[in-house]
Amino acid sequence: MAFGRKPKSMNELLKEFMKRIPRQAELKRGMVLHIWPEVVGENINAATKKVRFEGSKLIVTVTSEAWRYELHANRFSVAKKLNERVESNVVKEIIVRT
Repeated sequence: MAFGRKPKSMNELLKEFMKRIPRQAELKRGMVLHIWPEVVGENINAATKKVRFEGSKLIVTVTSEAWRYELHANRFSVAKKLNERVESNVVKEIIVRT
């Protein structure tokens, strides 16, 4: 170890590692699916039947028309939050279905 160099944080090391992974987009999509409940909150997550990707489109199936309307109305802010959390622009569009 060179003197005078500050050790890197785990967060920095993980970011460097992620940049070297060949299938990074797929990994980021998996991360989005994993953090979905935390980002949308307990109520929307409880109303969510299925979340999956078709390319860069996140397809969300919910339990009722009321929840479809609610999530559809907030889809841009949800996509932004998901992308910010995974530090990538993997969610280009959210499509909500019942």
